[in-house]
Amino acid sequence: MNNLRATVCLSLLLSAAAASAQSPTECPSLPTGSDLQWQQQVTSSFILCKASTTDGREVMSLMLSSRDPEIPLSRPLRQEKGTFAGETLYWYQPDLGGQQPPGYATRRVTVVKFDKNRYAQISLYAGDAGELGSLQSMAQGMNLNPSAVAAGR
Repeated sequence: MNNLRATVCLSLLLSAAAASAQSPTECPSLPTGSDLQWQQQVTSSFILCKASTTDGREVMSLMLSSRDPEIPLSRPLRQEKGTFAGETLYWYQPDLGGQQPPGYATRRVTVVKFDKNRYAQISLYAGDAGELGSLQSMAQGMNLNPSAVAAGR
């Protein structure tokens, strides 16, 4: 009887672990064939999605939040115009206090306000100008998970 009880408990624990490991992703779908994969972190106040290449290089981060990230986006650092989830935006070079580390020329950041208390912060870490264009196009074509946006994360 005790063996049966232990087996049933173990089976339930393994089932619960498998179900939590397969929890649905809140991150938008990545294009098929992009060879990118999301690493996701979900809390009660934000969703953080980091897209990495197969060799582990992070190329994009997307944070959906109910709080304004309050990143200074100054006009002299404004670069390309674009869209994200139907909203018009400008891409900016990040303000690094005058420093320009390797790869700075192809780094971009933007913040999109959807409505009251709903923000997306997107950062791009492209290796070259071609990859930057591809990442901007990919961001433009992303469909956000409606439950993530509706939840105000």
